[in-house]
Amino acid sequence: MMRARAFLPVVLGFLLAGPCGVSQVPVAPVAADKADKADKADENSIPIPPETSSVTKHDWVANGQTIHYTASAGNLLIKDDKDKVNGSIFYVAYTQDAADAKARPVTFFYNGGPGSATIWLHMGAFGPVRVVTQSPDPTSPPPFQIVTNQSSLLDKSDLVFIDAPLAGFSRAVGKGTVKDFAGVDEDVKAFEKFITRYITLNERWNSPKFLFGESYGTPRSAALVAALQNDGIEFNGVTLLSSILNYNVRSPGYDTSAIAYLPSYAAISYFYKKGKHAGTLPEAVEEARQFARGPYADALQQGDTLPPAQSDAVAAKLADLTGLSVQYLKETKLRISPARFRKELLRDDERTFGRYDARFEGWDTDSAGETPGYDPSNTGPMGVYVGAFHDYLQRELKYMSTEPYFLSAPGINAAWNFKHHASGETPNQEQTVPDTAVDLADAMRKNPKLRIFSANGWFDLATPFFATEYDLSHMMLPSSLVGNIEFGYYPSGHMVYLNVDALKLMKVDLDRFYGEATKR
Repeated sequence: MMRARAFLPVVLGFLLAGPCGVSQVPVAPVAADKADKADKADENSIPIPPETSSVTKHDWVANGQTIHYTASAGNLLIKDDKDKVNGSIFYVAYTQDAADAKARPVTFFYNGGPGSATIWLHMGAFGPVRVVTQSPDPTSPPPFQIVTNQSSLLDKSDLVFIDAPLAGFSRAVGKGTVKDFAGVDEDVKAFEKFITRYITLNERWNSPKFLFGESYGTPRSAALVAALQNDGIEFNGVTLLSSILNYNVRSPGYDTSAIAYLPSYAAISYFYKKGKHAGTLPEAVEEARQFARGPYADALQQGDTLPPAQSDAVAAKLADLTGLSVQYLKETKLRISPARFRKELLRDDERTFGRYDARFEGWDTDSAGETPGYDPSNTGPMGVYVGAFHDYLQRELKYMSTEPYFLSAPGINAAWNFKHHASGETPNQEQTVPDTAVDLADAMRKNPKLRIFSANGWFDLATPFFATEYDLSHMMLPSSLVGNIEFGYYPSGHMVYLNVDALKLMKVDLDRFYGEATKR
């Protein structure tokens, strides 16, 4: 299990008192010029904190091996295009002691949102410890349990968990504002500056490098790896967990959305033993894929001219795949929205289920509504993550702050700019909403050794896996690069790691992926 060794500040200069008296280690400071000093003195600017970190020593004991590692919880400062500090980004890094940086990979993790803190991947997926949940049931109130994470990636890579600008303990500072970070390109620029500063301060320029993003973290990863590589920082691999790379095809009035969700509906109906399925879950999903690409797509493309006999046949097959009644499917014009599906499938049982993870069941006030009143896969695990993370940060990592920890960055969503300049497109050509599969394809063409791993939950209705398959198979890649993209599928939802058995399966796949991506 994970054991904390004696707290050992690695002194780079002198010790500073943290917000609550905890020793903090100063990092090599950002070069200060007269303009920076003027910013600090400007009453209209936000004070710029020093770069500090709380450094502790630990052992990770799992799978018959022991890794001695250093945990660093702190902040790094980033600058705007005028070379003025405008952001303080919080991170927690886990680095193996006495490891050769040229042979030791480093992976940068972040959740999505946009504007989400990264406690979910940090405390649930691949950090050295994880919280124990009762998923898919709601987790009981405290005391919460934190255990050694047997599925941590610490045996394969150093780990850096980054809170998005303004989320967690990350803040706008100096004359920084929400608008500096609230946008597709603004967000990518901030992460690029953080990663560049991290690998510079920690002498990791020659280490194998990986990105790992979840949810909105996947379009961030696609654009970010292209931006970094265009600036000369090459990566070995990118893991995309629960992806949405292209926002363009989700608009109302298009049938692509109905088609994209059908295999997920089939997986969920299989899980709840609804509908008519033969064989295994993957076989049921494959049947739905084939129907979605063929007869279902053909029927929807005909619109109002679809012959009644064909409509009846499609409705009957949809009923078998989804578990919904033929009559209901006809009433929906054969187009099923995720919210309606969550309400209708278990209506006779007086239950609903989660959008992020359909394994989580909920109760509404009554069973008569069109859509669920809340998402049990969101409310069920939230408390244990928040409570356990704060306890772990203070007790194990010795990081104390009087600042609030924001799960979601205040004001980010309202101010978000979805316009995007994709890498590889005509200069100054602007997407009104992002299709970052374009960026990812550009990065792969320029770095033919870049490998991509797409991890997907069968029961995820936030980012359906069939849409991800479509996006990643329509990047216009040369045939020699198509094999650089791998897929993994797991019996879980959006946060695959909420099912510990699924986490173990994903760990096996990632062990293989890291081996392939670092092979010379």
